[in-house]
Amino acid sequence: MSYQLLDGKKISEQMKAEISANVKEIVAAGHKPPRLVAILVGNDGGSETYVASKMKTGAELGFTDELIRFDTNVTEGEILDTIDKLNKDESVDGFIVQLPLPKHIDEQKVIEAIDPSKDVDGFHPINVGKTSIGLPSFVSATPAGILELLKRYDIETRGKHCVILGRSNIVGKPMAQLMMQKAYPGDATVTIVHSRTQDIASITRQADIIIAALGTPDFLTGDMVKEGVVVVDVGTTLVPDASKKSGFRLNGDVKFDEVAPKASFITPVPGGVGPMTIISLMRNTLISARRRRGMKVD
Repeated sequence: MSYQLLDGKKISEQMKAEISANVKEIVAAGHKPPRLVAILVGNDGGSETYVASKMKTGAELGFTDELIRFDTNVTEGEILDTIDKLNKDESVDGFIVQLPLPKHIDEQKVIEAIDPSKDVDGFHPINVGKTSIGLPSFVSATPAGILELLKRYDIETRGKHCVILGRSNIVGKPMAQLMMQKAYPGDATVTIVHSRTQDIASITRQADIIIAALGTPDFLTGDMVKEGVVVVDVGTTLVPDASKKSGFRLNGDVKFDEVAPKASFITPVPGGVGPMTIISLMRNTLISARRRRGMKVD
């Protein structure tokens, strides 16, 4: 079977143009551009890269961006005080706290301290709860990006069997909720498999759509899928690669060379879900900005 790539890079560029035009409309109406703030703790290489990419994208779109940095030894109280200030700052449309945080800081307490109306990462329990019952909310950026990718490639989801690998709060659980909603993309029959699931391959071979979000490189192999399957690979694990200048490459949860020949559509890694996650965060920030300025949200 000849597969088609679900090109997240291409779709994110389309969305960038749409958001940029929206920002110009906001400014032309006499308002300030959207303002996004990121809090970064410590010097984790992955977090540094993600935040830099988010800030760069925001600047390209015409957002006003700000990065607040803290050393690893910052106290939980200092983080919570900063969140409180951002909650009260009317010039801030949305902000994120880059995860993971150092072990001495309670991540859940930090997430719950964020004003849900500025929680553009979509992690606050109020946004998670609203998402689960289909109410307007900030949808977590990775699931939102996946939905947009399926939508823009006209992938049929109604009545399809969608198998999700992984049950994380950031991807697996919200993805399952979204794929079973009475909406498009959605209306699917959803199965979640995880580390305690028996005979995973017998389940994945039934899937019309597979969303792999385990964080285990090359987990999904060719013998685990049926012909014509749609595969979305959320995995982003750095693995050694002597052919690369850095000595590493980004590896997905899907063994691409084996699975792609059987797939109808499949995401590459990198260039699939990653760009869609970042642009979805930007779209959430834009939505917040329009609401806060009393402008219509499409």
